[in-house]
Amino acid sequence: MPRPPKKTDHPEAGAAPPRGRLPPLSMVRAFEAVGRLSSMRKAADELAVCHTVVSRHVRNLEAWLGARLVERSPRGIQLTEEGRLFLRSTSNAFDLIAAATSELRPATARGLFRVWCVPGLAARWLAPRLAGLQAALPGVEIVLRATKERPNFAHFEADGEIAYGREPETAARAELLERSRLFPVASPSWLAAHPPIETLDDLAHVTLIHEESRDQWRQWFELAGHPPVMDLAGPRLWYASSALDAAVAGQGVALATRLQAADDLLAGRLVELLETDVGMGHYWFVAPEARWNDPVVSRFRAWLADSVATTRGGEH
Repeated sequence: MPRPPKKTDHPEAGAAPPRGRLPPLSMVRAFEAVGRLSSMRKAADELAVCHTVVSRHVRNLEAWLGARLVERSPRGIQLTEEGRLFLRSTSNAFDLIAAATSELRPATARGLFRVWCVPGLAARWLAPRLAGLQAALPGVEIVLRATKERPNFAHFEADGEIAYGREPETAARAELLERSRLFPVASPSWLAAHPPIETLDDLAHVTLIHEESRDQWRQWFELAGHPPVMDLAGPRLWYASSALDAAVAGQGVALATRLQAADDLLAGRLVELLETDVGMGHYWFVAPEARWNDPVVSRFRAWLADSVATTRGGEH
């Protein structure tokens, strides 16, 4: 009599092997963002949750794995050796998922265009022109993020970026938008209330409005041929947009690029001081090489070029 087939735990031929146990994805995603950005708060901003939620997810993941992944120090978040190994694997996994998602349905195909832009230009030049941009991109939802941070195109954080500097250090493709000149500006009311500024030395003795540090003004004076011999007075307001708001309000003299100050100069809210030719950076449009000729990206690049040219044409 034939013997019955013996039971076995091996899967049938051709069957997929069982996947090992996985930690909750929300915990892994929080840890990957923390490890990549080296900050609980930046990770929370990226994930649009409270930083305490991110911290709790990381602690729960450590408990789930039975391993310490993150250490806090005076220098901020530091990964342990186990954390670095786990970050490498999880980042690769999320990159693969993001790439597959983008190939199947890129953001622009969903009618969404995300652009990161340096804050001063975003607030004073790009935001006032959003109606024109929307007309150039009908049916596309525009998401503008004003930030000095650089997007990680490998993680599909943005579809394009407007950066400021000598030349972006990036693996993506960059196109020059504007060779910028940086010059001092003040309001007519401030000028009427103070002695005339006729030389760089006169300028060095008035209230200067600084951004995050006094280095920008100090470098500007050096490039203009008048290295300052004293501390440069004035408040620090962190962002160029805030500095120009203060200048419009008659609080002192700020530095501006032509694009930042174009509307205020045209309306007479600001006046350029002296005749200088100092450049400390330029504006660039940056986008992934693979997406450069995407229809929405192409239309946005064309709109940028036309708008910059129109602004240049509106100069006095």
